[in-house]
Amino acid sequence: MKLLIELIGYGLILLALIHIIFPKAFDWKKQLASLTLINRQLMTVHTFFIALTVFLMGLLCITSAHELLTTPLGRKILIGLAVFWGIRLLTQLFWYSSKLWKGKPRETAFHIIFLTIWTSITVIFTMAAYSAY
Repeated sequence: MKLLIELIGYGLILLALIHIIFPKAFDWKKQLASLTLINRQLMTVHTFFIALTVFLMGLLCITSAHELLTTPLGRKILIGLAVFWGIRLLTQLFWYSSKLWKGKPRETAFHIIFLTIWTSITVIFTMAAYSAY
């Protein structure tokens, strides 16, 4: 289980770093131009803090997997991480419109990949939390 937590950590750091390309990949200069200044800035600031949070989750998993798995505080943190990623999974399933991916092979592939990732992370954190000690 320790290795799985550490691997998730590396994956989360990679996910956080991928956020660097979001402005260019999603053409934010053009796409966000019609928004008010506050909304444009909220978009970029919130993306930065989401990436920072995911990066720090990854760092925690890499540097403290043993403590997460063997201490009462670690168990509580694992439960929190499972809840966080479980809600992210539900968001993928029920918030994003299927119009974004249905009938589009590339987008459908990404949708399935992310469903798989969010499910795996949620299940592993849940199993780790309840197998701790």
